[in-house]
Amino acid sequence: MTGLALNCTINRKSFFDRKHYFYADLPAGYQITQQRQPIAVDGILNYSFLGGKKRSQVVRKTVSIKQIQLEQDSGKSLHDEVHSQTLIDLNRAGVGLMELVMEPDMSCGEEAAAAVRELQLILQALGTCQGNMSEGQLRVDANVSVHRPGEPLGIRTEVKNINSMRYLARAIDFEIQRQIGVLQRGGLVLNETRTYDSKSGETIPMRDKEGLQDYRFMPEPNLPPLVVYEDTSSLPDGVDSSQAVVMQSLKEKLPELPGVKRDRLVQMYDILPEHNHHLEDGLVEYFETVSKATKMEPRRVIGWVTQELLGQLNQKDMSVSQSPVSPPALAELLELLQTGHISSSAAKQVFQKMWTSGDKSAAQIVKDLDLGMVKDTARLHSICQKVVDAHPNEVQAIRNGNKKVLNKLMGQVQRETKGKADPVLVRAILEEKTS
Repeated sequence: MTGLALNCTINRKSFFDRKHYFYADLPAGYQITQQRQPIAVDGILNYSFLGGKKRSQVVRKTVSIKQIQLEQDSGKSLHDEVHSQTLIDLNRAGVGLMELVMEPDMSCGEEAAAAVRELQLILQALGTCQGNMSEGQLRVDANVSVHRPGEPLGIRTEVKNINSMRYLARAIDFEIQRQIGVLQRGGLVLNETRTYDSKSGETIPMRDKEGLQDYRFMPEPNLPPLVVYEDTSSLPDGVDSSQAVVMQSLKEKLPELPGVKRDRLVQMYDILPEHNHHLEDGLVEYFETVSKATKMEPRRVIGWVTQELLGQLNQKDMSVSQSPVSPPALAELLELLQTGHISSSAAKQVFQKMWTSGDKSAAQIVKDLDLGMVKDTARLHSICQKVVDAHPNEVQAIRNGNKKVLNKLMGQVQRETKGKADPVLVRAILEEKTS
């Protein structure tokens, strides 16, 4: 499907199974999962990230999805090394979760983090979950193996429960280099489970997986098969459509997914694809609201949203919804800049004041600080003449053909006017006086 980043084959009938094993974080002694026939198989996830030398080129990739299964979550083990004990948090034990298994189509931590980030955006758009990794709403286990070109994949290790995109990329890249080092020294990579230590930046062994464990799978006797219907016409007689899983009904309720939204923004606002990678976490809605309220070119609006606004949000560790500068307020400021009432430098001063004051409009701040553009031709002629008289060497250089020196004189005029002079008018006057 065009624009659909995640696409899988849905099994019309999937089954639940019991996976038996004893572990402290599973008091029942078994886990309900989908071992025989999961709900979805053979899918793809399209994702992209900014790569290249300057991290400004959009790199598009696709990872295959082996299956998606529904199962129970386990508890959480908290290892206290100081007191040599392990505490068990059973608050989430038994809660339903979705496990998505990807094929080994990624070659570095950056690719894996980008794929998981795309999945996170999709889940957030669907309202499935907030996808907050630090709170355990989305967790990643990374299976890593290396091989020489032309040879099959080597023995893999599993890095468990990584809880941030940054750590995911670092853990995978470290594990790749660790395994390469082991093989180059003539050693063997062990089939083991490891964890990532964010302080040392290394993966640490947890337990080996050499022994083949017998989970004694059996059909779950208390849960019937999960049946998915294509549309209401395929429902058996007597089945209430509101109580059934109907694909067509779900498709009709789908919101605009991240991939579709990115394509729309490029087409509607004539922005560059790489701009989309800065418009996340509520910034798309903010950007669109501002763009619709001002005549400024969308690419310039994006610059303000991703540099000025996002810079302040990151510095203060705030979300878009917490911004003291609302979209209409920023649109008013950009309209003053677009119509030539203030300069770019003055606009940035006004934005900083809007951020700290919160209740004052851009127009009021411009008035209070006397930041309005100087357009008095007579006054500008006088200032420009003063600058020209004070820089005879630069004037001579301009007359000898070095036009770049004119920028220095323009800077002097802006200094005299505290950045409030109309640059177009100043350039015209200086060109006239230095010709």
